[in-house]
Amino acid sequence: MMTPQYRDEAVVGVSDYYSKVIKQKETRSFTMYSFLKRTIDILGSIFGLIMLSPLLIIIAIIIKWEDPKGSVFFYQTRVGKNEKPFRIYKFRSMCSDAEEKLKDLLDKNEVSGAMFKMKDDPRITKVGKFIRRTSIDELPQLFNVLRGEMSLVGPRPPSSREVNEYTKYDKKRLSVTPGCTGLWQVSGRSNLSFKEMVELDLAYIEKKCIWFDIKIILKTVITVISPKGAY
Repeated sequence: MMTPQYRDEAVVGVSDYYSKVIKQKETRSFTMYSFLKRTIDILGSIFGLIMLSPLLIIIAIIIKWEDPKGSVFFYQTRVGKNEKPFRIYKFRSMCSDAEEKLKDLLDKNEVSGAMFKMKDDPRITKVGKFIRRTSIDELPQLFNVLRGEMSLVGPRPPSSREVNEYTKYDKKRLSVTPGCTGLWQVSGRSNLSFKEMVELDLAYIEKKCIWFDIKIILKTVITVISPKGAY
């Protein structure tokens, strides 16, 4: 008959074995998810850039026509996975000196928390209002996806100024690669508070899987067609 000591050791041994098996399965599952996600990012960004190239050229021409002295693209340092900074690409939707004018508008912020949003932002150009409402200004981020700095789906990449105001809890959203679209973008966007955005991002990180990403991408198409909460 097995003594209590040996019985306890046997139970611990079985428990350790199953813990190792579970960890190995989780590791394989995560590796497969990461591989498939990156594959979809590469193929999706290449396909998008090719198919949308006529639109990208037209928008670039219109932006330059409205403001010949300004640049077509807007570059800004954003914070990515594990707080690693990178340069994000967007179509310029604001006046050339938008960053300098921001400090005079911070007290007019219409969302709470470490994020600036203003519905009638005076810095936005005429073309900018259209491309922001339809999210066309975000399309150059496909280059960021191709470079591996962003994913098609993931949390919105914040600016350094925003991250400086983050709590330790808020920074959990920086544990994954940021995305062009995400759960926040298809759940109300600017109509949601910063706290709600963080909760949605953490819910995505907890639930993330390829099918969930595909579902968000399909919802993004609907959101672009009917852009509610975009400004």
